[in-house]
Amino acid sequence: MTSIYDFSITSMEGETFNLARYRGKVLLIVNTASKCGLAPQLKELEALHQKYQQQGLVVIGLPSNQFRQELASDEAASEYCQVHYGVTFLMTKRVAVNGTTTDPLFTYLKEESGHGRIKWNYTKFLIGRDGQVIHRYAPTTTPESFTDEIVAALATQAIPEV
Repeated sequence: MTSIYDFSITSMEGETFNLARYRGKVLLIVNTASKCGLAPQLKELEALHQKYQQQGLVVIGLPSNQFRQELASDEAASEYCQVHYGVTFLMTKRVAVNGTTTDPLFTYLKEESGHGRIKWNYTKFLIGRDGQVIHRYAPTTTPESFTDEIVAALATQAIPEV
């Protein structure tokens, strides 16, 4: 059976690693775009990262140009997010979230959440400490609005490593 821990991502710095490194953590995975009107959510995502990272929250932003609202390069997107929104949470290289070149992680997240196509930037997936998708949030749902669900997920016991 496939799990979230079977997938790898590549950081902006070019390091490829398996999500298994976050086993037992609560993940908030978001498809981002620097020039999207919803980009101010990056500030809220950073605030959550700062407030809850010590309790086990890992925020991961995966930029996508699927909706033609991302800058021309990964480097430009990373710099933009840092300069304009103070982003220090993990950002990856750009990925496709729909279509024939969909990143396998997004194929999995869409299937596990029971919803298909990503409709827009800033679709968010909350993953529990057990690696299961807790909820998929719409692009316009602000991260701040589901803080209670994040706190509840953080309150659960970590699953011991196998």
